[in-house]
Amino acid sequence: MRFIKIATLFLLSAFVLAPAFAQLAPPAPYKNIVPPQPTSTGDKIEVVEIFSYGCSHCHRFEATLERWLKNKPDNVEFVRLPAIFSPQLALFARAYYAAEALNVVDKVHKPLFDAVHMQKRRLGSEDEIAEVFVENGVSKDDFHKAFRSFSVEAKVRRAAELGKRYGVEATPSMVINGKYITNPGMDNIGFDGMIEQINKLVAKESKGG
Repeated sequence: MRFIKIATLFLLSAFVLAPAFAQLAPPAPYKNIVPPQPTSTGDKIEVVEIFSYGCSHCHRFEATLERWLKNKPDNVEFVRLPAIFSPQLALFARAYYAAEALNVVDKVHKPLFDAVHMQKRRLGSEDEIAEVFVENGVSKDDFHKAFRSFSVEAKVRRAAELGKRYGVEATPSMVINGKYITNPGMDNIGFDGMIEQINKLVAKESKGG
């Protein structure tokens, strides 16, 4: 009899406590970055896309992102940040910053994605990446100089450090004003849900956070 009473009390306690536990960790479409990280966009609200050319989800997200960029608020500054979880991703990050240094991101950003995901090219070396640049009108010599430059090396190191500070767990992710991070897998929001969260958080920051 005593065992039955104890079991009954345990079950009743579980039902009473369950809602409390549920309130402690509800599903959330974004996370706070603790501590908040400094931004590089002055008075404008910084929105950072964390991506990789090796990420198929990032490739598919590009169309959604481009639509958002055409209509983003005037007080938003958009920044791309390559994710660096491995030596291969560091190579892709170096490719992005080489394109940035040469002012050819508009020329090679999509072709780099397409080379990996549409054409199934490995792009596992500097020379293989150079081919994509050359195919899109960039001098091979200019590419190699930029790819190996001190400024690109410094940006790759900074990207790796920022990724750690932001607590990046997946790509694509979006960081809003150094304070919040969201990705499509958070609460299963998908690409459209992530854009919705960006807009909500930008609006929040526009009002002073």
